[in-house]
Amino acid sequence: MSTEIAEYHSIPPARRGLLIASKWLVQAAIVIVVAGLVIWLGLAVREALARKGIQFSFGYLGHGANFSLSEGVVPSFVGGWPVLESFSPSHSNLQALFAGLWNSLKVALSAIVLCTMFGTLVGIGRLSTNWLVRNLCFGLVEAVRNTPLLIQIVFWYFAVVLRFPPANAASNWFGGLLASRSGVFLPGLAISERAGAASWGLLAAAFALLVACVVLGGSRPRLILLAAAISALIAAALVGFPLGLDLPVATRFGARGGFSISPEMTALLVAIVVNSSAYVAEIVRGAIEALPKGQWEASASLGLSRSHTLRDIILPQVFRIVLPSLANRYISLTKDTSLGIAIGFPDLFNVYGTVSNQTGRNLEGVVIVMLTYLALSWIISACVNGINARVNGRRAR
Repeated sequence: MSTEIAEYHSIPPARRGLLIASKWLVQAAIVIVVAGLVIWLGLAVREALARKGIQFSFGYLGHGANFSLSEGVVPSFVGGWPVLESFSPSHSNLQALFAGLWNSLKVALSAIVLCTMFGTLVGIGRLSTNWLVRNLCFGLVEAVRNTPLLIQIVFWYFAVVLRFPPANAASNWFGGLLASRSGVFLPGLAISERAGAASWGLLAAAFALLVACVVLGGSRPRLILLAAAISALIAAALVGFPLGLDLPVATRFGARGGFSISPEMTALLVAIVVNSSAYVAEIVRGAIEALPKGQWEASASLGLSRSHTLRDIILPQVFRIVLPSLANRYISLTKDTSLGIAIGFPDLFNVYGTVSNQTGRNLEGVVIVMLTYLALSWIISACVNGINARVNGRRAR
């Protein structure tokens, strides 16, 4: 790069300007050619459809869906305020696709968090000095990576989740976790009767301070913000904390209260988390082994244990290295949510299939689905790249 810059500076200004302009013109010509090809392809498809009496239109999105979904919410307005309500057949096809997208995002975001934690533990376990732990982690990674994800989803759904006991016979784990064939039920949050404007305001202030604490740099400002957030939480508790814990209670056909996860989402989430964790584990293991072994030896010479070395020296460096690879894994697992159609989970692709079957608008629907997944991939990539730039930029400073 430095050689190229030196060559540019050695060229006379007029010729340098021509070279830069020619490079921009070449790139603009490539963009024009690609755009022309896309437009030509679109017009050709539209003309072919017109010859068969089929119009390319998105007008069907405003029509009534006239079908139901097992789960999913859609945006709506109640009293002028935006709210999320359960999907019903009276909603439009566009709202049905939104409900499918909502379900896909639920699984994708949960899987990103869970596979990062579980995969990191398995990756560390792959390098454990304990023979049993090391080989168990090796066996898990090899078994998961060498079988298709679709088969794993079917296995978790039919061989595990549907074999859970009925809801009224389900075991209550940790005082609030119910796992039954009707789904998994977790403790949720409920609005307290003591909630008031003051307590909500203090809770919102505490949340804003915590976000600022994460975003802003510098240890002293962070400590001040953290202390202010804790003070706001304590004040909210004193005036009447607006949220309370809502524990699920088993009934004959399910559970009452708490937060529920359907059997289909449970199986899909577990399958994607376990599958992605195997790949995350290999990413983490490779990054740990790529670090100089002298760091382990130097830590041992200072009297640090293996666990302290791993936690305080190795892992902080590993996460700076693995972020680009993790972005690829996150994008892949987001696209993997479309396999939920195999067990009837109403994700975006499944809902698209229902809408297209009812309206006959297969081409328009698949364009929407492809553009949506493309946008999700770009958003995930941009978020991870932003974190990567922030982490490594702070390290460079």
